[in-house]
Amino acid sequence: MNYKLLFPTYRNRWLFVKENLEKYGADGKFAEALNLGTGEGDYDPMIAERTETLTACDINENDLKFARALNAHLPNLTYRKEDALNLTFADNSFDLLISVDVMEHVGKPRRMTAEIGRVLRPGGLAFITFPQLFFPWTYDPINRILGKYSDKKISQGAYAFGHEYLINGEEFKQWAAENNLEIVAEKNLSGYLVAASEVYWTGIIQSIFKENAGNISGEKEKKMKLRPSTKEPALAALTDAFIKTDYALFKNRKHSVGKGFVVRKRWTVDG
Repeated sequence: MNYKLLFPTYRNRWLFVKENLEKYGADGKFAEALNLGTGEGDYDPMIAERTETLTACDINENDLKFARALNAHLPNLTYRKEDALNLTFADNSFDLLISVDVMEHVGKPRRMTAEIGRVLRPGGLAFITFPQLFFPWTYDPINRILGKYSDKKISQGAYAFGHEYLINGEEFKQWAAENNLEIVAEKNLSGYLVAASEVYWTGIIQSIFKENAGNISGEKEKKMKLRPSTKEPALAALTDAFIKTDYALFKNRKHSVGKGFVVRKRWTVDG
């Protein structure tokens, strides 16, 4: 069972990708797609179903090894080791690019946005999520208070999961515009209610049980670890109802745990 799908913030990102695959791929499959930062390969079966050819890449070799074994049954999927800041793909290579909570790990998110713009074909779409700078106080009250008085942070809450920095959505829009990417859709992912349900404990669980909990290359392998499967738990329906309630209440607020963007590469620099 993919236990991650019971966590509202994770499930929210997964649903964002699923809904947009269905919406923008409704008339047929995307020809060539890239999952930039595949991690353990959780998303790849869902993406591969909507694409003729899927390349999934990551910088972490242990995650890639697991993902290859997990998804060995998918004939249209290829794995490659890649650096998100220096992709080896040619310009205009992909019709679809998906990147789920990667930008906050690469050190130079502006540079990563440029690489996304480079490898997308004109008219191509990218579905991008990231944890945002303006998170609800119910998610991480300690770092919200610390942020008012200093630059110090504790490595939990919004700054768990190997997050040394968070992304400002308005800055991302500027980076997108610099690289010929137009914003098609923007969505807040996980408001105050979802945030309160995961305050601190999810970061602690991940640090104990998740392989590569810090999402960095070369992290020491854990003896006790949990890995996902391709099975979706039935209880995920309850998580979905919880997410819908949270979104109805807080969708228009400035603060959310994450942001989801759909961007399209313009056909010309002038649009």
